[in-house]
Amino acid sequence: MTVNRLGSYRSATGEGRQIVLIDAAEGSRLVLDRLPGGEDARLLAHLAADEPDANGRLVCADYLANGDRACRTLRTRDLQLPGEGMVGLAGRQQPPPASPVLVDSTGARYRLAATQSPREMRWQREQEGQLRVVSAREVVAALQDYEPVCTLTRAAIRAWRSDRRISVATLGLELRRIETSPIVLNRRLREAVVRAVRERGVSLSAIAIACGREKHDPRGNGSGETSWLLRRVGLAPDRARGVCNPWVHSDTLALIAREGLGIAPREVELG
Repeated sequence: MTVNRLGSYRSATGEGRQIVLIDAAEGSRLVLDRLPGGEDARLLAHLAADEPDANGRLVCADYLANGDRACRTLRTRDLQLPGEGMVGLAGRQQPPPASPVLVDSTGARYRLAATQSPREMRWQREQEGQLRVVSAREVVAALQDYEPVCTLTRAAIRAWRSDRRISVATLGLELRRIETSPIVLNRRLREAVVRAVRERGVSLSAIAIACGREKHDPRGNGSGETSWLLRRVGLAPDRARGVCNPWVHSDTLALIAREGLGIAPREVELG
């Protein structure tokens, strides 16, 4: 396996980390953030076989310039996939037909279409006669599901990648952020919490306490911090925005699943 070092930095805890480009399936390459020995690998981007290594250096530069540096842990299947925009589309040369229309619970309609200026392929939202460009992540949030948004986005990138008349650069960046972000959908976790309360008689307070979220009244009586739990699983409005948040950090999802519900985190992950 070829490993090309793209950059390095020190984390908030002082440990040295490296940004590397490694070989993956079918000529694709992975941009990873990892320790010098290869441990604790995190995925930044998955370059398709027809992308130059220079794109990896661009990803590295953008990542090092961003103080947040949030990305998900590398998965075994990442090494087995052919790269962004290539899944299940080998050999396809012709542009796809018009993108299917996706509809969310409010009746808003979403589809991929080319914008006028600049000319690029983007997701667009239509509701009550109003049309506006939205990110792929916004569509995922509106539908509370990654599919078919990710599949349609990959297809569009694959079909238009070599056409200089329409850019897919922004669409590709949006897909990479969805695939590597540690902030994930909470729908299946929410369903598991509701099911535990209804079918197993587990209280929200007990789940919160099991997660280490406990509060005490003036008399010292303890109870679970249910408001924290409800906001994390999207059952109560977020304090800052006043609406239910469809997202949760993957570490919090794992905590609630493992400690609060006694199940494996993979059972409530949406892939």
